[in-house]
Amino acid sequence: MPPRLRNDCFALPPGVDWVPLEDALARLRDRVTPVVPVETVPLAAIRGRVLAQDLTARRANPPSANSAVDGYGFAGGALDELVTLPLAAGRSAAGEPYQGALPKGQALRILTGAILPDGMDTVVLQEDVEATGGKLQFYGPLKLGANTRRAGEDFTTGDLVLPEGRKLRPEDAALLAAAGYSEVPVFQRLRVGVFSNGDEVIAPGQTAPEDMGAGKIYDSNRPMLLSLLEQWGFTPVDLGHIEDSRAALRHRLNTAQGQVDAVLTSGGVSTGDEDHVSALLREEGQIETWRIAIKPGRPLALGLWPQGDSPLPVFGLPGNPVAAMVTALLFARPALGAMSGEGWTMPQGFMVPAGFAKNKKPGRREFLRARMTPEGRVEVFKSEGSGRISGLSWADGLVELPDAALKVGEGTLVRYIPFGSFS
Repeated sequence: MPPRLRNDCFALPPGVDWVPLEDALARLRDRVTPVVPVETVPLAAIRGRVLAQDLTARRANPPSANSAVDGYGFAGGALDELVTLPLAAGRSAAGEPYQGALPKGQALRILTGAILPDGMDTVVLQEDVEATGGKLQFYGPLKLGANTRRAGEDFTTGDLVLPEGRKLRPEDAALLAAAGYSEVPVFQRLRVGVFSNGDEVIAPGQTAPEDMGAGKIYDSNRPMLLSLLEQWGFTPVDLGHIEDSRAALRHRLNTAQGQVDAVLTSGGVSTGDEDHVSALLREEGQIETWRIAIKPGRPLALGLWPQGDSPLPVFGLPGNPVAAMVTALLFARPALGAMSGEGWTMPQGFMVPAGFAKNKKPGRREFLRARMTPEGRVEVFKSEGSGRISGLSWADGLVELPDAALKVGEGTLVRYIPFGSFS
């Protein structure tokens, strides 16, 4: 007899459980390691690259004690209400330090960034003094060391300035230059191929809308995934579209080896008659398929093609565009990051008040397309349907609701994850 109607696509046979999100992430994390070699690049080209080793300072910053302002320097601070000091001849300027030691009890003209000569440890601003007739006058008190920078107060020679796995930013170029570097070792960019499959899928621009046959749809996943990879700092490689054919799929995976370091594909990873990706990997490669307790999403496959010394990792995402996007963010992003050398990273979320109401059932983690309102609350897309692609463009992040049952009302604190947190 057939099973009784439960009207729940998440229902599994008795005794079979969904894989919790954390368990799936832990399993995936255990299976990925860096796969790319190292190269050296100049500082001007480091943006988005992943540092391949710890870097320590080759020089202190600042290398010498110096003045933080334009003014006049002397020794010992100033406790008197009115201070008068004779002015020494000359000055200390950035790149042109004062030669010799400043005589005791005298002051010297000094400019911003100039080295403090021996006999000087305090600087008074030029706006606060009267300097005429060979003498300097100002009102105290002025504490010892005022308006100066200590040698090595930022970092000293040998200090760790940036760790291996750091995804480098333009700001890091300034730090590395100050530490004595002109070029640094980085991992080569991870090359990630993307292909879509299915006889119903047609690439945009290939066929005019009026000529689309019944049951045909435009390929929305491939351009989305390629764009995501670019945003994440990887090198996207378009592997095109594969029809529902084991032979065509086998050929594409074979040609991808050596061309890319990993493959993302959407659809064909379940157990249906036309799910050729999972079937081929099961027959000629390796595959592990998980049904994960999340919505949207569920089927996720991690495959290796073919078996051997250096198989190609294949990430099989769901075919539904919304589910493909969510699972790419949750699973492909951290896994590819680990393969690229930057380590396993998870997105930062923020607890913010809800601008919506929802009664959530227990049993699975839910991710709702969401965006912040000008009032500082988070609203969700009008429909949770995974086929509503417009919700991806409408949203600027996800609301994550826990596995347990939850009643959300206006003002309830919920976890909001901006899309930018995944980048």
